[in-house]
Amino acid sequence: MTDIQSLLQRLGLDRVLPAASTGLIAYPGQGALHQDHSPVDGALIAEFHYADAALYERSLAACQEAFLAWRQWPAPKRGEVVRQIGEALRAAKQDLGTLVSYEMGKSLQEGLGEVQEMIDICDFAVGLSRQLYGLTMHSERPEHRMYEQWHPLGVVGIISAFNFPVAVWSWNAMIAAVCGNACLWKPSEKTPATAMAIQHILKEVLQRNALPEGLFAVIQGSREVGEWMAQDERLPLISATGSTRMGKAVGQAVGARLGKSILELGGNNAIIVTPHANLDMLLRGAVFGAVGTAGQRCTSTRRLIVHESLYEEVKAKMVKAYAQLRIGNPLDEANHVGPLIDQDAVTAYTQALQNLQKEGGRILCGNRVLEGPEYSSRCYVEPSICEAENHFQIVQSETFAPILYLLKYKSLDEAIALQNGVKQGLSSAIFTSDMREAERFLSAQGSDCGIANVNIGTSGAEIGGAFGGEKETGGGRESGSDSWKAYMRRQTNTLNFGSSLPLAQGISFDF
Repeated sequence: MTDIQSLLQRLGLDRVLPAASTGLIAYPGQGALHQDHSPVDGALIAEFHYADAALYERSLAACQEAFLAWRQWPAPKRGEVVRQIGEALRAAKQDLGTLVSYEMGKSLQEGLGEVQEMIDICDFAVGLSRQLYGLTMHSERPEHRMYEQWHPLGVVGIISAFNFPVAVWSWNAMIAAVCGNACLWKPSEKTPATAMAIQHILKEVLQRNALPEGLFAVIQGSREVGEWMAQDERLPLISATGSTRMGKAVGQAVGARLGKSILELGGNNAIIVTPHANLDMLLRGAVFGAVGTAGQRCTSTRRLIVHESLYEEVKAKMVKAYAQLRIGNPLDEANHVGPLIDQDAVTAYTQALQNLQKEGGRILCGNRVLEGPEYSSRCYVEPSICEAENHFQIVQSETFAPILYLLKYKSLDEAIALQNGVKQGLSSAIFTSDMREAERFLSAQGSDCGIANVNIGTSGAEIGGAFGGEKETGGGRESGSDSWKAYMRRQTNTLNFGSSLPLAQGISFDF
């Protein structure tokens, strides 16, 4: 088993973490002292102070100063720095992935995969640094040229959630950096150690390139810090990941000052299983989608919508598969499912199952909080499969726990209506070998989600595509495709290289 204390030392972490860091300098905090316990075994990882208002101002000022210098670097040079960050992450992958697993509770393979996702987005951003394209347009006026270009926004505020404590930050920070922005990051108060480990990894890269200390800053804090950021006009863009409740508050505050926001909020993701599905593929995709990260992904599979002709067979296969799941310490690669993040999550799990039964649903397996020496944190639960109806209030809600609802349908139109019949719109999938069913699902009359997959599950998005969803998922897009445009401001330019000044639309204005 991993020696956690040695791991923390290798990552540059002490028992008491600084409240803020601007990459090169760590600042002690004056706010309340909080403890960071692992959901794996309940052990204390570190203690940290919340930042106070003065420390927030100091950190933001360092970011603003860094931006003024960084925006003058040519974008390919900025990409070279991001390439070096990717190399530093490669060197620290095993240790950092282990810390992600231990602090958050996801399996070691998922922790390592999260760090690999950071490395991948660095690679993507390096290439992007030479492809921040604008357009050229033909002017209606002679001897005129029109084009557009993109400029950095300034300091980008990033608010991340505990379930992907480092990857989602990198989606934002690496893209924002090659676009010429500085970043102020508020990590989840449930995963402060991984955030500070990232700052330690960045430190050498920043020093080697003589970069301003505030280029990448982190500030520890509660909801209050997020509120400061959302209301702060000096942060032209806020990218926030979390619950729909949190996203609505952030969106309202940022919108009130006419700022920009990227909101990645809740999901209520479904897989449709048609009579033409490959059930072996379905089983693999549905089980991982439902129990991966103990059901604490925004893309976790919450609903399995099964054709009536296959319902009993799929139900039996899923229950049998769940019986084979190994639950325990996520650092043991023999285990499939680790703990929930904390006791509040366990309470949400048990309450959701109670509410399901009150509404008339049936629990097929699961519904137990595990006890014993190996479950000393009391954060381990059995993944549950339940029979339910889509209109149940608990099914309409997102519970961040490994609970899967089985639903039955007769026609594909009914299945799509069930899939779309929730307030969230993040990820969706269909399993079928029928091309017409697949195309219908992907058409404008099909899934209303930001992500729609065929013959793969709802989780496991790749960084090359823009990630995000619709409806109460927030509408934001991060990571790949052209989502870089959200981190920049567009400017249209008209250049007159003639010796006269004709007006547009043929307007005459002589005097």
